[in-house]
Amino acid sequence: MTKSEEPVIIKKYANRRLYNTGTSTYVTLEDLASMVKKGSDFTVYDAKSGEDITRSVLAQIIFEQENKEGQNLLPITFLRQLIRFYGDSMQMLVPRFLEASIESFSKEQSKLRDQMSQAFGGVGFGPLEDQVRRNMEMFERTFAMFAPFARAGQAAPSSAADKPASAASSPAEQIDDLKRQMEEMQKRLNRLSEGDKGKDQ
Repeated sequence: MTKSEEPVIIKKYANRRLYNTGTSTYVTLEDLASMVKKGSDFTVYDAKSGEDITRSVLAQIIFEQENKEGQNLLPITFLRQLIRFYGDSMQMLVPRFLEASIESFSKEQSKLRDQMSQAFGGVGFGPLEDQVRRNMEMFERTFAMFAPFARAGQAAPSSAADKPASAASSPAEQIDDLKRQMEEMQKRLNRLSEGDKGKDQ
């Protein structure tokens, strides 16, 4: 999908209404969520102050999606630990770590979709919704097992990360532990991907 060179400008007014300057229409958070899914880029500004409030609006979209039944993506333990990182010395590393993790996950998801498309000769995904859902659940379980922010007392995903992140005696050790866990996640995803290739053959 071709993306526009410049992001669409969305203005948020005091009455909380969102105005798409590209289409000259009022939009909802659901409309913005659809834009994100379609790959459309946008920037949200406060109509009065001109402040860029894109981050808070995206966070609000996630909040709305999480409140929908069956739409939950963020485990409670993950949310609790994420909150703990605000103001922590490791806070500056968390965004980059999360970006790398979700990028790796997205790449593996794309491979699965491509493999399914090839295996079924380009047949539409409508009849395959159950299989797609099972595959996504498998990846979600793997992502949960990754537990990059495991608390003390929780099982780590591999023997290389037996020691909880909170037990690290220095920031350097914590970083090494996060790197080991990222490598373990990549290995798990690779094994899952290879297993699906074997089934397709």
